[in-house]
Amino acid sequence: MQEENNNNIPTNSQSSTEMLNKLRAGVLGANDGIVSTSAVLMGVAGATDNTGAIFTAGLAALVAGALSMAVGEYVSVSSQSDAEKAYIEKERKELEDDPEGELHELAEEYMKLGISEETAHVVAAELTEKDALKAHLRVQFNLDEEEVVNPTHAAVVSLLSFSVGGLIPFLAIMLTPHDIRIYATIIAVVFALFITGYFSASVGGASKRRAILRVVVGGLLAMIVTYYVGMLFGGKVV
Repeated sequence: MQEENNNNIPTNSQSSTEMLNKLRAGVLGANDGIVSTSAVLMGVAGATDNTGAIFTAGLAALVAGALSMAVGEYVSVSSQSDAEKAYIEKERKELEDDPEGELHELAEEYMKLGISEETAHVVAAELTEKDALKAHLRVQFNLDEEEVVNPTHAAVVSLLSFSVGGLIPFLAIMLTPHDIRIYATIIAVVFALFITGYFSASVGGASKRRAILRVVVGGLLAMIVTYYVGMLFGGKVV
């Protein structure tokens, strides 16, 4: 009974880790949307006061960035998913071809964790009888057949999170009066980065102060540099 309870622990842990990874990806996607879109907007605003030009550039940055994030995440996660499926099929075939050898291999994996040889063989035999494939995937790859990553889900999360983040500077610069829109955008971006820094640190268990400082300073530097690059090459031509 004790062994069965222990066997359930990795499942819960893995599910929690997967959920945290999705949340972290969403927060980081929003952070990317905030920084990259605000940098483009500030660069164009530094070059021209033309609202139409700023709108077009900002919208293009928002759409292109969101699609790029989604495609990149889809390709990356698809590669991971293909690898996980390959591990599963390889292990399934090995269990069919050499069940005894795989049983001994499973026991050896538990012995590497410090379990005695006798106990390791007992545990391996019980887990093999219950679900051999699941036992091997868990101990060798920390993988569950039912929890293979979904590239479509990852792409959608990246698309939405980037879009939400990018909308913050975009709306700030477009909906505020001309004479204060640069300052309004900076304030909106700093506030948004403060939130994403706080949540990313909370999810990862890191220092909130350090995470917030890192993203806020990075975002401000990106906006300042692109703004002055725009001024240098654009000359505020309306």
